[in-house]
Amino acid sequence: MDLELLRTFLEVARLRNFGRAAEGLYLTQAAVSARIKLLETQLDVQLFDRYKRDIRLTPEGNRLVRHAELLLANWQKARQDVTAGGAKSQLSLGGSLRLWDVMLQPWLHEIRTHHPEIALIAESHTPEVLTRRLLDGILDIAFMLEPAQLDVLTLKQVGNLELVLVTSTPNLLLEDALGAEYLMVDWGLSHSLTHRRLFPDMPEPHTRLGTAKMAIVFLKAMGGSAYLPLSSVQAEVEAKELFVVEDAPTIKHSMYAVYPVRSPHLDLIKQVLALY
Repeated sequence: MDLELLRTFLEVARLRNFGRAAEGLYLTQAAVSARIKLLETQLDVQLFDRYKRDIRLTPEGNRLVRHAELLLANWQKARQDVTAGGAKSQLSLGGSLRLWDVMLQPWLHEIRTHHPEIALIAESHTPEVLTRRLLDGILDIAFMLEPAQLDVLTLKQVGNLELVLVTSTPNLLLEDALGAEYLMVDWGLSHSLTHRRLFPDMPEPHTRLGTAKMAIVFLKAMGGSAYLPLSSVQAEVEAKELFVVEDAPTIKHSMYAVYPVRSPHLDLIKQVLALY
């Protein structure tokens, strides 16, 4: 199996457009079409239903997506194992984008500083994908706020995500901060439930954002209020660009390190976790 065919297939499946996939792969559209046709011939199935302005995965195409992702990930890990530039060992780390932004990046730097001999792969995915990649053996360790509780995975609480309500307007009261300009940042289902319990009567937010970084940029440009980690906005608070709403409750969520119970890198995992 030519792995480039699988890469092309996944790019077309992601973008649902041959032209945009060709741009992303630095190929001509004709080359992309030829690769998909060759893959369909090899598998003797149709992978996409073609429409005038849209393409969709067939049931066979949908089933191939995970296998293609797994094959490419295993190949990448095999290459890293074999050609890690003389590294003694390697670790594959994963976390959601929201956690990398606010909690995991400094820890990654600590690993590199204290363990220069380790080859590192760091990835960002949704919790569902992180769990799947742990079970498939692609990731050695992943960080989540709401991990699945499975017998084959070890869950270790390694920290707390502490969120404070900040606003672009000084001396704002809680009731006003939760008004029309409030930004709902996606910190997961547990946060949504806690938020609803704490503020059952607040209006439905008009703006929802996926990460702390998006919210900070929005607040500085457009104004408003949002629950964010104080560490992420410390500079803005000190510069009086943003202000903590003093009468707002702090919201805390546990962060967990998740790794296979029978990992061949268990000792190494414990060493790097000790740096957090």
